[in-house]
Amino acid sequence: MKKSVLFGALTVTGLVAGAAQAATLDDVKERGELNCGVVTGLAGFGAPDANGVWEGFDVAVCRAVAAAVLGDPTAVNFVPTTGQTRFTALASGEIDMLARNTTWTFSRDTDLKFDFAGVNYYDGQGFIVPTALGVSSAKDLDGATVCIQTGTTTELNLADFFRNNNISYEPVPVETNAEAQQQYLAGACDAYTTDASGLAATRATFENPGDHVILPEIISKEPLGPLVRHGDNEWGDIVRWTLNALIAAEEFGVTSANVGELSAAPGTNPEVNRLLGTEGELGAMIGLENDWAKNAIAAGGNYGEIFEKNIGENTPIGLARGLNAQWTNGGLIYAPPFR
Repeated sequence: MKKSVLFGALTVTGLVAGAAQAATLDDVKERGELNCGVVTGLAGFGAPDANGVWEGFDVAVCRAVAAAVLGDPTAVNFVPTTGQTRFTALASGEIDMLARNTTWTFSRDTDLKFDFAGVNYYDGQGFIVPTALGVSSAKDLDGATVCIQTGTTTELNLADFFRNNNISYEPVPVETNAEAQQQYLAGACDAYTTDASGLAATRATFENPGDHVILPEIISKEPLGPLVRHGDNEWGDIVRWTLNALIAAEEFGVTSANVGELSAAPGTNPEVNRLLGTEGELGAMIGLENDWAKNAIAAGGNYGEIFEKNIGENTPIGLARGLNAQWTNGGLIYAPPFR
């Protein structure tokens, strides 16, 4: 496993070194479309609907960036990527950004030469098992077969957890969440491990979700967020501050329903006015029009709206805000000042 990880790192690093560090913003504007890397299919986070239209929590970030840059949230070419192909797609320039439940780690930030634009979901790795297995704790999985996606942080986390607890397991490698789900439901593995949010999303698609339980242990920190290539700071700023705009909008009560009104009739909050471009020149600082954030918010709503629509407690995914609540509500979601 260590050899494959090293080989992947060297391959991606080589691609980064060879890729032209031209201005991505110029490329996107000339193309008239954002190439955004997404998951191959994960309910609530990224998947095409019955009409082939991509939707989801991560997809909304892509659409917000397209709206900020091009004024059109539909001007996105969604490129499905797996745990194995996502970094090569970004490093080679096939995609302009990656918004695909990807964990921010030291090696990805430094050795693979990527820049994370922030965290849009604070997560942790968990386990799902059939209720009939009679297991109530991950520590009871001694000798179990475990489905795990290759090319992910979950591989090392899994090995560490079992080693620390002096128990053994047999890995069943899979490449995509769809393959993991198929193998798990077919009984090829006793348990499936990935980010807890992914487990909730996967269980929601089962015919009988109640026949499966997500175990209580969270064995890692998984700060998930969009990322771009090193070497193009202007483009990194655009993706970073578009995400921040969605987060700040929720804090200030700016929604998809009132953003037009607030932009047409500026209020007394100067930070909201700067955010929406009715005061100051923040847009010019990142090479965009002054209504860039307004367009991003109008595309799918603020951070809270995007969360509740796609993965919140009233959706089949059923995720509580928890750590992903605004800092004013005891969570970790926080945007730097717009000034």
